[in-house]
Amino acid sequence: MDERGGIGWRNRLPWHLPDDLKRFKQLTMGHYLIVGRKTYESIGQPLRGRKMIVLSRSKREYSQPDVLMAKNLESALDICRQAKENEVFIAGGAEVFKTALPVADKMYLTKVLTIVEADTFFPPWDESEWEIVYRFDHPVDERHAFAFQFIDYVRRKPPILS
Repeated sequence: MDERGGIGWRNRLPWHLPDDLKRFKQLTMGHYLIVGRKTYESIGQPLRGRKMIVLSRSKREYSQPDVLMAKNLESALDICRQAKENEVFIAGGAEVFKTALPVADKMYLTKVLTIVEADTFFPPWDESEWEIVYRFDHPVDERHAFAFQFIDYVRRKPPILS
């Protein structure tokens, strides 16, 4: 997210940060990834090495290997529980983040140290409920137009799960 919480512009990431994409791949490889329909369609294809669950209220199906459909977050989490998945990743969009935030116990954020034009924003959240357990500062370089930080948070008190 940028300094105002911007995460998207016209169904795309508003920046290209190869090391952020590399970290995302390392974190999510081999795990379930929950995304909204618009986010999935903006990616354009399943991500290799991950099982994707697409949240959609429509009856649309994606006939792709490793892509499942769920009508809501709870149904998606049920799929993950049945598969005995130990870590599930939420990868957007904004509404999916908003729905998942109250039940999340960990966040891996990339904070891009700029303000970009954005039409999609990460939902408001109370940073006092979270503890930073890792931070890495990445400078501007020949491959990255913006400086950014990897910040990992854990929730100070476990979320209340239904």
